[in-house]
Amino acid sequence: MSAIKRRLGSGMQAPPKEGPTSGDGGVKATERQLDKNFGYGKNFGAKFELGKEVGRGHFGHTCCAKGKKGTLKGKVVAVKIISKAKMTSALAIEDVRREVKILKALSGHKHMIKFHDAFEDANNVYIVMEFCEGGELLDRILSRGGRYLEEDAKTIVEKILNIVAFCHLQGVVHRDLKPENFLFTTREEDAPLKVIDFGLSDFVRPDQRLNDIVGSAYYVAPEVLHRSYNVEGDMWSIGVITYILLCGSRPFWARTESGIFRSVLRADPNFHDSPWPSVSPEAKDFVRRLLNKDHRKRMTAAQALTHPWLHDENRPVPLDILIYKLVKSYLRATPLKRAALKALSKALTEEELVYLRAQFMLLEPKDGCVSLNNFKVALMRQGTDAMTDSRVFEILNVMEPLSYQKLAYEEFCAAATSVYQLEALERWDRIAITAFDYFEQEGNRVISVEELGCGIKFGNLLHILYSRLHQKFRRKLSFSGYKRFLHGVDSTRVPIQGTGNICRIMIELLTEFFSMSVFHFFFKFFLESETNVY
Repeated sequence: MSAIKRRLGSGMQAPPKEGPTSGDGGVKATERQLDKNFGYGKNFGAKFELGKEVGRGHFGHTCCAKGKKGTLKGKVVAVKIISKAKMTSALAIEDVRREVKILKALSGHKHMIKFHDAFEDANNVYIVMEFCEGGELLDRILSRGGRYLEEDAKTIVEKILNIVAFCHLQGVVHRDLKPENFLFTTREEDAPLKVIDFGLSDFVRPDQRLNDIVGSAYYVAPEVLHRSYNVEGDMWSIGVITYILLCGSRPFWARTESGIFRSVLRADPNFHDSPWPSVSPEAKDFVRRLLNKDHRKRMTAAQALTHPWLHDENRPVPLDILIYKLVKSYLRATPLKRAALKALSKALTEEELVYLRAQFMLLEPKDGCVSLNNFKVALMRQGTDAMTDSRVFEILNVMEPLSYQKLAYEEFCAAATSVYQLEALERWDRIAITAFDYFEQEGNRVISVEELGCGIKFGNLLHILYSRLHQKFRRKLSFSGYKRFLHGVDSTRVPIQGTGNICRIMIELLTEFFSMSVFHFFFKFFLESETNVY
């Protein structure tokens, strides 16, 4: 199974620089310009006795070793050895630094491989970690005849989600989740499961989009191939792993890597062949909601842990950074958009509110309300050095309105509701109809233009245009229009500068207006300023 290579020197080589060269002098000169001194300890050989090779990857190989002195004396450890000769670019060097940073910051979680130390010499970097003798998750799957029983699969998936939720909250995206990168600590059936290999991992801000294509072909998400992704790509990979655990085959398959990519982008997973008819509806829904090609509709790791297939009232739900992103968006929304979201949250059932209630309680509300301080304290309580490197804390800066206002539970649910994710539910149409009933104010199942314009700040020219259109076309917002409006327009951020630009936009809009409803007119006008937390 080939990995999509990123590190320069492991895949395509950089084009040679123009200019005079003598033999391989140009290459050697480039090598000399790279600083391959990491500042790690230089006494690996004095502390460890290297043993046999136990694994090999694209960027290094792993051996077992035994401690000679110190706290690890006599203990068997795993050592990842990365050759400095293969570090032919600054990017490759930075990748190694980042891998060590991430391992060090996240070490301590029960499902995270334990990091001991990092060393170097003139030829290699040595990353010392705990040794897991239980083998890969892939081997366990094969030993069980190719798939897990559903109850056993739930246990594995819960452990995977637990560590991935932790990584994502810290602003770390793994980018290469697959059965080969999960190891059991012992041969016991109920042995702890650990995630390994952070060589392709990266720090990512909540609102950042990454663009380099990395990962393993069978597990790569569609948006990764489109070069615009965040942590949702890991959730797709977990969906693929869960599919394999439940049925023993891959959801997307082809004979070539390019064929696999086409399948990922265009094909739908098969839920009809054996053993899927005997798999529970909850399990199938779980997989479908992770293998949604629209990353905005995919569950987060914390949400997945509250899905009916996995939900356990006695298991704590981890804090979810998505809550911060959604609340940030809510605070920037117009009063009308907020009212629409409040109506939507009222339409949710108790089961659908399990996740939101858990997140609200994690913020430790005071007198039934949460403020900016609650969000700060909750995030800092979970913080590691990785959270600093990924700049996750910066999201608090754009949540300042909460420093002088509070959210009660009902409004928190409205603020933290993702319309995109609700659209992925089978019950979405019923939810939207109920919400529309809450929202409409005139009792005739339509929303008037007066309501649509409520709370929207217009400039003088736009106000005149709005008023005249309103007088001439007294149309109303239908149910379908309401559903589209839920995705939100934030008119306080319309990027219009200069009279010429305004006139150009108005001419374009007026040209189309007579074939559009008033709602569609305003939707198109404010499209550029649409609030989009993804």
